[in-house]
Amino acid sequence: MKLLLLILFAALALFFYYRILKTPPAASASAIRVACVGDSITYGARISNREAKCYPAQLGVMLGTNYSVRNFGVNGATLLKHGDIPYWQTRAFTAALAFKPEIVVINLGANDASPYNWIYKYEFVKDYTELIRSFQTNGCKTIWICYPAPTYPGPYDFTDPIVVNEIIPMINEIARQTGAKIIDLYRPLSGKAELFPDTVHPNAEGARLMAEAVFTAINPPPGN
Repeated sequence: MKLLLLILFAALALFFYYRILKTPPAASASAIRVACVGDSITYGARISNREAKCYPAQLGVMLGTNYSVRNFGVNGATLLKHGDIPYWQTRAFTAALAFKPEIVVINLGANDASPYNWIYKYEFVKDYTELIRSFQTNGCKTIWICYPAPTYPGPYDFTDPIVVNEIIPMINEIARQTGAKIIDLYRPLSGKAELFPDTVHPNAEGARLMAEAVFTAINPPPGN
């Protein structure tokens, strides 16, 4: 009987922990709408318990009930219109606009750094600027654009030097042209290959570091 009671108590404790303590609080009706736009890294590909551990979900917990954070990530998406999976042609893009976000965080560019997409690199600034304008004309006044996370040597053909030497400088220029603000997701994850099990997609801990970087940008400490 005592053993049965102990098992029941343990089960209730686990239920309380995972269903209550680990569940993000519901956003208030007047919550600030935050759209996380991006590729598989935003989506949370290959993360166990993705719905709770992808970076937008962890960001939502950090920001609390005054914010409503939605994940509009698409596996394989490119910023380039001539990329193999243009974000422009996805349902997520349409849904992100319909969400009428007050804050947009864009994390695109990793898939563009592959050789077969980067042949269109001269369209990157134009296409990125147009994407930002799409949200600005939709009423969004605060747009953050992210340096892509690093990639590590492995089976994929994504090229980290393209990110460092070409995409990041282009993002700086895009921010200057559009008034968008920059979030550096490269530096917090640089030198942390152990957080990338497949060399490209961060695990839950890597997603947490991303969420922290975005949280600090959106909700900076006093005095910053």
